[in-house]
Amino acid sequence: MRIPSGKILAATATCLVATACTGGTPSPSGDAGDGEGTTLRYLIEQLEDADSLQRLEDHLAEFEESSGIDVQVQQLDIDTMRTVLQTQLRSEEGPDVFNWGSGPGIGGALAEAGLLYDLTEAYEENDWEVYDFAKERVTYDGKVYGIPGEMETVGLYYNTGIFEDLGIEPPQSLDELREVSATIREAGLIPMAFGDQEGWPGSHLLSMALSSAVGADGMEALLSGERSWESPEVVDALAFWVEANQNGWLPESPTAVDYDTMTSLYLSGQAAMIPTGSWFINDLAVGADFESAYIPFPSPDGEGVFAGGLGSGPFVAANTDNPEAAIQLLDFLASEEHGQWTVENLQTIPPRPVDTSGLDVDPLLAQVLDQVSALSEGGGELGYNIDVLMPEAFNEAMFDGVQAVLTGQATPEEVAANLEAAAQA
Repeated sequence: MRIPSGKILAATATCLVATACTGGTPSPSGDAGDGEGTTLRYLIEQLEDADSLQRLEDHLAEFEESSGIDVQVQQLDIDTMRTVLQTQLRSEEGPDVFNWGSGPGIGGALAEAGLLYDLTEAYEENDWEVYDFAKERVTYDGKVYGIPGEMETVGLYYNTGIFEDLGIEPPQSLDELREVSATIREAGLIPMAFGDQEGWPGSHLLSMALSSAVGADGMEALLSGERSWESPEVVDALAFWVEANQNGWLPESPTAVDYDTMTSLYLSGQAAMIPTGSWFINDLAVGADFESAYIPFPSPDGEGVFAGGLGSGPFVAANTDNPEAAIQLLDFLASEEHGQWTVENLQTIPPRPVDTSGLDVDPLLAQVLDQVSALSEGGGELGYNIDVLMPEAFNEAMFDGVQAVLTGQATPEEVAANLEAAAQA
């Protein structure tokens, strides 16, 4: 899960799940499917600014007008939401529809607790078109429980101007990445902008390096427990980042660098590359005066694969008083029209095919959309972003472990052993 903590606004003390952050108090819900007079409480993770909230509400107004259903948007910051979500879903005042992460350790945990509404029949009746692998992430014990959230890939961006000036080519293997990093360092620039003060960016380093090293099948074996996290490939992936840090290919003391500083190092031209995710395209569109390209993180033997994952998507609470109205809202959120809106307004990658012709889309985002569509239709491999699929205890071990190897407090072998222990717990 992408969690750029430095960009998330803190929720106000009065922003409770039972009361919309947009003001006012939710009106009593009507009977399911009534349309007029029916109110849905829609809980989302805190948006970055008031403008984003206004755009979302304006967009939902189209649904409200056509359905007669009032949608009251509620926001909570991600840390608070983690703490209170299960409690709220068990209460009478909880949300009807809410955005949350997919995967067995996130949405799957809510399904196991009986807190999600089964949408298997709704998929068949509404013919919701999503990529197969994305649908799998919201399928638990053979039942489908949600609409997959935005697609996210994790890879390596590079400043094409700097590469041209230095006469270097984008790296197609780890050895080539070592060579271009050394050249960039000699030129007085930071080879790769990176900061892990918050902990979660480090998981992306492991995800991209591992995905490229072992491929989709290898990642599936690790995530399912068929392959040990003490495998040599895991140790080697961690060891590469130790090497990068020791050779000065990362900023000095990267665990003290926060996400915003990390991105500013790249946007300001101080760093030639940045290992991060597809969500960064929006930052490039508004904050960079140079062109970038986006490639998979290299593998030990050659070109790697993108690590892929899903952001938060909508689920329906099991105890909603308005299941039919909630499904109408999900039908709106699963539509191609909504997908086109998210591409153009939020610069995100929908988990379904989208026709972008006629849309105002950043060229780099259009490239990524085409790549994801091709990969999703069998045109190549897509690795995995680990933290959207594993339980919180494993993720904490991973966050802490990457920081530990970067600070020299643990060896890659020790961290790999801790990951295996967390996976078996």
